[in-house]
Amino acid sequence: MVSLKEKLVTEFFYDGDNFVEYFLEHKVLWLNSDDVIEDYNKIYLPFSSDSELQINKARVIDVKGKIIDLDESKILTAEDEESGRTYKYFAFEGITKGSFIEFLYVVKRSPLYMGKRITVQASYPKSNVQFDLFSPNNLIFDIKTYNGVPSITEDTTNVNKNHYKLRIPKIDKLENEYMSAYNASRGSLIYKLDKNTANNSSNIVSYDKVSQNLYDYYYKDYSKNTVQAINSFLKELNISSTTEEEQKIRVIDNFIKSNVYSSDIYSEDLENLDEVLNKKVANETGVLKLYLALLRSLNIKHELVLTSNRKELKFDRKFEANNFLTEFLIYFPKHKKYLSPNANNTRYGFPAPFYTDNYGLFIKEVTVGDFKFALGKIKYIKPVKAAMNLDTMVVDVSFDDEDLTTNSIHFERAFNGYYAMNIQPFTNLIIGEKRQELIDGIFENISENIEISKSEMINDSPNLFGVKPITFISDFSSNDFVEKAGRKYLFKLGKLIGAQMQLYQEKKRVLPLENEFQRSYFRTINIKIPEGYKITNLDEINISNVYNLKGKELFSFKSYYSIEGNVLKITADEHYRKNIVAVDIYEEYRKVINSAADFNKIVLLLEKE
Repeated sequence: MVSLKEKLVTEFFYDGDNFVEYFLEHKVLWLNSDDVIEDYNKIYLPFSSDSELQINKARVIDVKGKIIDLDESKILTAEDEESGRTYKYFAFEGITKGSFIEFLYVVKRSPLYMGKRITVQASYPKSNVQFDLFSPNNLIFDIKTYNGVPSITEDTTNVNKNHYKLRIPKIDKLENEYMSAYNASRGSLIYKLDKNTANNSSNIVSYDKVSQNLYDYYYKDYSKNTVQAINSFLKELNISSTTEEEQKIRVIDNFIKSNVYSSDIYSEDLENLDEVLNKKVANETGVLKLYLALLRSLNIKHELVLTSNRKELKFDRKFEANNFLTEFLIYFPKHKKYLSPNANNTRYGFPAPFYTDNYGLFIKEVTVGDFKFALGKIKYIKPVKAAMNLDTMVVDVSFDDEDLTTNSIHFERAFNGYYAMNIQPFTNLIIGEKRQELIDGIFENISENIEISKSEMINDSPNLFGVKPITFISDFSSNDFVEKAGRKYLFKLGKLIGAQMQLYQEKKRVLPLENEFQRSYFRTINIKIPEGYKITNLDEINISNVYNLKGKELFSFKSYYSIEGNVLKITADEHYRKNIVAVDIYEEYRKVINSAADFNKIVLLLEKE
């Protein structure tokens, strides 16, 4: 697939007393595979309830030069059943390999000028890429380009209006690599309205203004009725005055995410705090109001944080634009921890991981005498450290005296932090057979060929998330780990830790690797060597791959052993203490990842002494 032309034009315009935006998109694409044809036989238009489709044209030019124009009947409307949102799209027909499709449309819409991103790079090469922004003379825009896109130029020959333009003869394709922040890495630009000379206003998009506006909206004084409703709600939480502050926050977080239904529908009732307190149904705004109301009532100091998802868009701390302010966090400075109010699968201390390791706008309440106001400051959102995200195994293995191909195994596995996130907060919802299936499934992931005699789950209360690790314990037997080869026995040591990721890289890495969160694995395997036998290839256990930067160990896999009597003790620990792996150290990261896969392949050889 190749783009032969891409023209994007946005014009801000005074239409009588109305301020509107006209947006034009014109593309010519060459499609030369069945998969690409399947992907591009529908082109969706940016249509919404407050926009008008002014012009729409589309056509197919096949390999023989035949032109197939799409008439109005091929501009279709569809509705998303969940959101109720209406879509319009071109429905192309007659596309064969080697065909061109060309489409052009103009939309009149409410103006977007507080921060708008235009992405110009894709997974296919482009030629003749153009972007134009027009505005009345009094409206001055600020535009910044990213990821190798040339700077915008201003056309000063146009005296009737402002004209900002970008001309790129060729843009190379950017392929989506495994575990990359692909969308955040694509060439793009962001524009915002900066000044209006007609009224001498400047710095129109200002985080100071955003901070104060959000503070005024979310931190209003409550009426007597609202205060009573908040107090009634708090009684349901059974929070004692002697409860330590972090536990209060955990209780609030768990209760809201377990008992308040969150909807993505816009509704005044779903944003009305009184209605939310009464009905326990809210949208994202209503949920945030509820958190803040409870925290304020309990005098728990906190700051409101706005940031972006770093996989989609890196927060630029030097260019203030509202499109960076898409995700809310609540920060507790006393404890230096965050929570994500609108991410239902997260809990206090472990916010949505892609919102961390990024910058954000921190909004703090400041009191001077009787006057209260907001202070906004851009700060770094530290990720949760690897030491808080643990996957820990302790395994005891013995061999059957009569049949060495059968093992008895005692297996304990504990999960902390993000590793417990998908289980521990929801254990109260997992009951009956499903509960036992969950427990047994932890061990059946290692091998389906096991016979479990006993299994249990401890520290399974949702309230213990972030306090104690959820732990799974099992005793089972299996003949899946040993094979007999003549007079020798082959013990599949590596299989005990389960299948491991292995990174292959046929091409040179282009984009940084982007992990969700830092993490550590601790594994201890104790093997009772059968009487009269020895293990002859112990050296294979010793694996060490470590990457240090400025004296700090960032990535490591270390496995080693010791023998005490007839017990072989094996340690295999693994650490990843950095989320974003730059291209120049990617090979070091890959070595460590692949070390775990190498350990997974270890087979110990047991021979008679």
